[in-house]
Amino acid sequence: MNTPVSANLQKLRKFLEGRTGKAIMDYNMIEDGDTILVCCSGGKDSYTLLAMLMALQQRAPVKFRLIAMNLDQKQPGFPEDVLPRYFESLGIEHRIVEADTYSIVKDKIPEGKTTCSLCSRLRRGIIYRTAKELGANKIALGHHRDDMVHTLFLNMLFGGKMKAMPPKLVTDDKAHVVIRPLAYCSEADIAKFARGMEFPIIPCNLCGSQENLQRQKIKEMMHDWDKRYPGRTEAVFTAIQNVVPSHLGDNNLFDFRNLTLDTPVEQGDIAFDSEEMPISGSIPINPAA
Repeated sequence: MNTPVSANLQKLRKFLEGRTGKAIMDYNMIEDGDTILVCCSGGKDSYTLLAMLMALQQRAPVKFRLIAMNLDQKQPGFPEDVLPRYFESLGIEHRIVEADTYSIVKDKIPEGKTTCSLCSRLRRGIIYRTAKELGANKIALGHHRDDMVHTLFLNMLFGGKMKAMPPKLVTDDKAHVVIRPLAYCSEADIAKFARGMEFPIIPCNLCGSQENLQRQKIKEMMHDWDKRYPGRTEAVFTAIQNVVPSHLGDNNLFDFRNLTLDTPVEQGDIAFDSEEMPISGSIPINPAA
C-alpha cells in the first residue's frame, strides 16, 4: 500500500528538483567554486530548499560548497536540538547561531503589533555577518513562487510600487549575492513534499498576530483567485518575467517625455487591441527560456 505513495513522492521530488535546477540556470544563481550559506528556519520551505540543493550538488556540472545555518532566536519553547540533529543526520556542514532577537522584538514592538519587520531586519544582519565569517559568497533563501507573487501585490496595494521579490540580488553592502532557488516552485508542491518527507517542522510562533498580517490577506486573496480561476498565480509570476516598460508609466524606465514618432516602442499600439485572456489553465514559467 505504501508503494504508490513512495512513487508519487519520488515523482514530486524530481519535479521540484527540475524546477529548482531551471531557476538556478535561468538566473545563473550558482557558479563553480561558490560557498552557499543555506538559511534553514525549520519550516517546510527551508527544508525543501536544503534537500533540493543537496540533490543538485551531487550531479551539477560545477562544484560548490553548502553550509546549512539556523538562527536560534531564543523563542520560548524553541526545540534547539531539532535542527542540529537533522543536519548531523544528513552529514552536512552546518552552523547554529544563537542570538536573542526574541527579547529585542518583544521589547521594541507593542503587544498585538506585527513583529515581522523588525525580526526580519535583525535576522538579516546576523545572516550577513555569519556569511562573512564562514566565507560564503552566496546566501540561499527558501522563498518560493507564491512568496514572490504575494510580495508584488503587497507592494502594489499597500506600498504604491510595482516591486516583487527578485530571484537573485546583491546585498546592500555588496558583500554577498542572495539567491532564491525555489523561485519556480509552488507553495502547494513544497507543502506536499514536506509532508511526504516528514520533515521535523518547527513553527514560527514569535508573535501571535500572524493571521492579521497584510501578507496573509494577500495570500487569502490569491488562494481565492486560484480556486475560482486556476493558474492565476502562475500567470502573475510569468508577468513579472515579461515586463513592458513602454506600456506602464515609469519615466525612469521609459522616456515618455521625449517620445517622438521615431521612438521604437515594444509591442507598439497593440495595447489598444482587445487581447484574448484565458480564464483558466496555467501559463508556463519563463516561456521564452
